[in-house]
Amino acid sequence: MSPRSAEILDRLLDVRRETPGAAGAPPPAAVLSQRFLGTAYGANTLVGSQGVPEQLVIDLERVDCFTLADYVEALKRAENRDQFIDALTAVRYQDGLVGFATRRHFFTDWSAGSPPIATDVTADVSGDAVTVTKNLNRRDDGGTYLPGLPVTRREVTYIPAERVDGAVLAQLRPGDYIGAYAEDGGLDVTHVGLFLTGPDGPVLRNASSLSRDQQVVDTPLLDYVATVPGIVVLRPLR
Repeated sequence: MSPRSAEILDRLLDVRRETPGAAGAPPPAAVLSQRFLGTAYGANTLVGSQGVPEQLVIDLERVDCFTLADYVEALKRAENRDQFIDALTAVRYQDGLVGFATRRHFFTDWSAGSPPIATDVTADVSGDAVTVTKNLNRRDDGGTYLPGLPVTRREVTYIPAERVDGAVLAQLRPGDYIGAYAEDGGLDVTHVGLFLTGPDGPVLRNASSLSRDQQVVDTPLLDYVATVPGIVVLRPLR
């Protein structure tokens, strides 16, 4: 963690301590993630691979879509630095064991992993949800996306984009995590963000790599859904 990230973390923890999540108040996920708006997009900030020892990285100066979710979820569970480090370790890694093999590389690892961080509520949100069997980490053309990791067979449930309507939106809760369903058989999603209600309607708060953005932004949810095959909905346990 750089000195700059440490400063940002301390400010975020101040916000967390002032956001108890009382009934009628904005949920902590909304308040905390708002502080990331405008944060620069940065890919490949984590350290670890088949041949490189894993390190617990805390980089709050730039985030990608999944590290944004990591940090927000960990902040919800912490009030000081030590608690944040413990929470981030639990959120990012299976059984809290820091390692490349135990990192939750796939979005649905949050619900299927040990222990779970979220519940997959996709089928509960829509009766039109579709379930597909995937071989996560296996490329459709052979080989693997992440060398050194096994291929994991998993059923992935998604709501087709054309079925995401007002009735579906009414079932979502602020702070739900939304994944953009991947048609590729070796991936579950291609992008992740938080569902929130903005002044002009529902939004996906996300770290956008689009050239026009390159930062954390609020994207009108239905506009975004129209650009992807469908969505996967995970509801955090805390």
